Amino acid sequence: MIFSEIRPYQYGDDVRNIDWNKTAHFNEPYVKVFEEERELTMILMVDVSASEEFGTKKQFKSDTIAEICATLAFSAITYNDKVGLILFSEEIELFIPPKKGKKHVLRIIRELVNYAPKNKKNNLSHALRFLMDSFKRKTNIFILSDFIDESNYLKNLKIAAKKHDVTGIRIYDEKESVLPDVGMVTFCDNETGGQKLINTSSVLVRRQYERYYKNAVAQYNKNFNLSGAGNLSIRTDEDYIKPLLNYFKKHSVK
Repeated sequence: MIFSEIRPYQYGDDVRNIDWNKTAHFNEPYVKVFEEERELTMILMVDVSASEEFGTKKQFKSDTIAEICATLAFSAITYNDKVGLILFSEEIELFIPPKKGKKHVLRIIRELVNYAPKNKKNNLSHALRFLMDSFKRKTNIFILSDFIDESNYLKNLKIAAKKHDVTGIRIYDEKESVLPDVGMVTFCDNETGGQKLINTSSVLVRRQYERYYKNAVAQYNKNFNLSGAGNLSIRTDEDYIKPLLNYFKKHSVK
């Protein structure tokens, strides 16, 4: 509910809404009138670091992110809500302030599809600080990333989630969870450019990698649960509509 106006008291008004300062000044009762705030603002926070340019089956993680953003944005303007975009890597790459309308959403989608990032690494903690400085009123925030992030973002996530309705959407590829047994392979880190020769035939190496991946996923879930924010994970080769619908149904019940 948001404040609308102050008017003279009418029979049936809730006495809890009496404005005592105004009443004392005019020597007759005045009440504050409130109305339901229907207009909402949605911000899409999108990780554009180099790790999103990975995919082995259907498409890159960045492609799935763009599709989900388009779905969320068009859904928002159906309800006449505003939509904004933050593209982040280790710095804020692009900020499009929230507006209404199909034309604005199409601009957001064009940037998602065509934007060429200036940096390869990411820093969610920095992006969350920018978010909090930019938006003082409660906003619906969707963070889309693979959450391969070395920054300690939990503190800023907790602060953001206290003021805004925050949801993390983790996008991952099927081959990221398990290291295949394909012999000696040279792996390249998209974000640092570093290369390393790995013996994938080693059971120990594969177990260590699997443990590392599971810990990373568990940390993502833990961070969002501790902050009170919502979260879900979507695989690049799977239908994302059903997981989104299931999430929103559970979220609306809460």
